[in-house]
Formats: sequence, C-alpha cells, structure tokens
Amino acid sequence: MNSPLIQLLVLAGIAVFLILRLKSVLGTREGFEKPPSQAQVTGRSERTHDFEVIEGGPDLDITDHVDEDSPAATALAEMKRLEPSFNVTEFLGGARGAYEMIVMGYENGDLDDIQPFIAEDIYDSFVEGVAAREDQGLTIEANFIGVRELKLVDATLDPVTNEAELTIRFIGELTSAVRNSEGEIVEGSTTEMKRQKDTWSFARTMGSDDPNWQLVSTDA
Repeated sequence: MNSPLIQLLVLAGIAVFLILRLKSVLGTREGFEKPPSQAQVTGRSERTHDFEVIEGGPDLDITDHVDEDSPAATALAEMKRLEPSFNVTEFLGGARGAYEMIVMGYENGDLDDIQPFIAEDIYDSFVEGVAAREDQGLTIEANFIGVRELKLVDATLDPVTNEAELTIRFIGELTSAVRNSEGEIVEGSTTEMKRQKDTWSFARTMGSDDPNWQLVSTDA
C-alpha cells in the first residue's frame, strides 16, 4: 500500500471521528422544526391578559361607591356619558382634599382661598361666622389630622340643566381650641382630638368649561 493511500485513509478516519463528535455535542435536527414561540422565549404563558373587561358589564368606578341598580348609579352613569373624563373615584379623592381646605379655611378665618369652591350663600354664612368671632375677640387654633371616613351617599343629575350634585359624608379628625382676647382657651383643646361629622353636597354642570365643583350645601 503506497503512502498517498495511507494518508487518505487516515484523513477519512479523522473526518468520521469529528462528525460523530459534533453530533454528540450539538445533537441533530430532523425535518422542519418550529422556532421557539415568544412565550417560550420570555418564559410567559400565551395568555396575555389575566382579566377581561366584559362589554356591557358593571362600571366598577360606580359600583364601588353606590349600589349598581340605584338611582345614584344611574345618575353617575349619565354624568360619565355627558363628560367621559369624569371619574367618581378621582372626584372623591379631590373632595377629601377640598374638605380639609374648606374646614381649615373657616377655622383660621382665611376665606379668600376657598371662595371659588363654595357657593355664594355658603360663603356669606362663613363670612358672618368669622366676623362674629372677631367681634367677640375670639380666635381659633386648629390642626387638621385627617379624614377618618368618606362615603358617597347620593348623586343626582338635573336632565334639563345637566347640573350634577354629589352628597358626601365626612368624618374628620382635628384639634381645635377657641381663645379669647387674652389668649386663654375658652373652648376645645390644642391636644385633645375631636371627631367632626359633616354631610356636604358639591355641584357642577357636567360638560361645562369650569372644572371646579362647588360646595352648595352643608348639614353637620
């Protein structure tokens, strides 16, 4: 056997060895194999949504606050139809802030800042109350602690004027002390917390350019 033939056999043996070695390391593919799906790549299931909004189902933004079949729910739904950007939960969050602002404005006698958010008759009664305190030489030292409870108790909508009215029950916590002209506490306390219950109604014309709701009724 000549030398070129021996070299050819050796090279062929090496090639067979390398092919077998590669198969054991890389494996083999037979036929057409689908590429891995996006779900396999990301490790997520093929379902993309855990929850589905059922067309025509209840509006949780309404039913979280009032009974589904109540007149208040019907009124709120019509408010949202007239003004799609209206959100009940967001309104109640704003009402919480407005309650603190108005209560403290009256307690401190600072009415200018709260005037745009209260109806004219309510504002006039606040002015009279503050003036009566000043005539007696009384001042109030108050500290607002927070709103313990807030509940939407009613909602109405005038079908002619589109004026909406939402009634909310608040339970606020604050300290309040009334001092006379000598600075002596004649009522309340600066350290003892009191719980104040108020039922207020806010009104606004839905779809109007003015975004502000106004306090139109107070029933402590």
